[in-house]
Order: sequence, then C-alpha cells, then structure tokens
Amino acid sequence: MRKALRHSLRSRFANISASTARWLRKLKGSPWNMEVMTSRFTALRLSLSTALVLVIAGCGTPLSENWSDYTPPAAPAQIIATTPPSAAPEPEKKLERVAPDCSIEKCVALTFDDGPGSHTPELLKVLAQYDAKATFFLIGENVAKHPDIVKAELDAGHEIGNHSWAHKDLSKMSVTAAKKDLQKSDDAIQKAIEQKATLVRPPFGALAPSLKKSLDVPVALWSVDTLDWKTRDTKKTEKSAEKVKPGDIVLMHDIHESTVKAVPEMLKTLKAQGYHFVTVTEIIGKPKDGIGYGTGQSPATKK
Repeated sequence: MRKALRHSLRSRFANISASTARWLRKLKGSPWNMEVMTSRFTALRLSLSTALVLVIAGCGTPLSENWSDYTPPAAPAQIIATTPPSAAPEPEKKLERVAPDCSIEKCVALTFDDGPGSHTPELLKVLAQYDAKATFFLIGENVAKHPDIVKAELDAGHEIGNHSWAHKDLSKMSVTAAKKDLQKSDDAIQKAIEQKATLVRPPFGALAPSLKKSLDVPVALWSVDTLDWKTRDTKKTEKSAEKVKPGDIVLMHDIHESTVKAVPEMLKTLKAQGYHFVTVTEIIGKPKDGIGYGTGQSPATKK
C-alpha cells in the first residue's frame, strides 16, 4: 500500500513539473522578466520537492500520526457487567411437623415389623403420598444388611423401634441374654441412623415382666392384628381397616409384598373417615419406659 502511494505521488509531481515547463515555454519572448520568473519557479520546485520527500518519508509511519486534522475514532468501550452475580439459592428449610393431638383428633398408628426388606422402599413411597407417618420395628440383622433403608425411614419422619436381633422369643431367654440381644439390635440401629430406637416391640409380643421393667424405653404392643403374616392376602389385609377405631395400633409386616399392596387402599379408606396417621409415640402421648402400650389416645378416652 505504501509503495503504491509513493508511486502515485511521484507521478503527480512529475505531471506538475511537465505542465510548468510547457507554461514557461509559452512565456518565452513575453515582456515579463524571465530571469525573475525563472528564479521564482526554481523556488517553487524546491518547495514542492521538499514536500514530496517529507510525504514519501512519512509513508513509513501510520497516516494517523502525520495528519494533524485527523482524529481517530475512540475504541468501543468494553462492556463490563455491573450486575452482581446472583447469590446461590438458600437451601429450602424443612418445616417441622406438628403432630395432631390424638386426644381430640381421630388417630391411628400403623406399624410394620420384621424389616427392613426389599418391599420397604415401595411402602415408603405410598406413605409419603398420603403424608402418613408410621412406626417401623426393625430386626437388627436386617438393619445391618439395609442401613440405607433405615436412614430413608428416619428421613421421611417415621419412628424407629427395636424388634430384637433375629426375631427370637425373648421370654424364653434369661434377662441377661434378652437384654444382650436387644442391645445388639440397638447398636445396629445406632450405626445406621446415629440415634437409638425409641421403642421396643418384643417378637410375638412376649416379654418377661422382669425384663420389661428393666428397659429404658417404652414397650409397644398392638390392638389390631391384620394377620397379614398368616394370610398373605392383599384383600383380607385391606379389609382389616374396617376394624380400626381411634387410638388403635395396627400390626403389619413390610417384608410381605401382599401387605405393601394393601396399604394404599387402607390409607384411602381411613383417610376418607378423617383419620390422622401417626407414630406410636404420638398416639400414646408421653409413653413411659418399661410400660407396655396396646392402644393410644382417642377423643373418647379424654378425661
């Protein structure tokens, strides 16, 4: 580009010199003083030559630095975000559940023994659909196999109870052996959820009086036995909901698929009758250690 510019300027000045020479020839013989004119023309050529040299020399630098009347446009300003980055959303606060007052509301406590098992996760989904809370009485050796399910039960707001280590009849053991069995199950529960079971339900409901008195948790029995363990019949288990009265503690087993399939219809039937589904501790109110409870509070028992 610079080479082309220099060539263009040289051509133009050459044309000017040639035109000037022709003009001077026309002036020859005129009354003008040729000597004066020649000297003026010489000065003009010198000025033009000097200008040409300066222009050509200036082609080596940016044109914007040699054009005094040229002001380059300002570079576009970089757009800088002034809006502060959005703050990370605060974790949603989980509202603490307020249990109904079972002394004035119709309540029922659904309980599930012998788990956790392979059908328990499906049961948890069903209970969540009805906002139903239940109590799970767990076998220690099953807890050791499925600690994640026990954690899911607790996280869903259900109550965790101890149902012995391997479902042996505690009433046929010495007090020392029975307490050791329950402690082993308690240790498994503690390891799974980092807290102790709040209740004990002895297998078959059998417990020596001396052992019961020595326990540091309440004992939970039942008032409605669905016999789901015996019938393994979904329809018969569903029909057991007809026996429920306010304050009842209902016995079921979540290790049986037929039971888990019966729960949705039971919840639907009882909810339509105005029942609240609560834990054993909630239906009793304030259970005392070493005392056995087969039923809980109800509007009819309020004093």
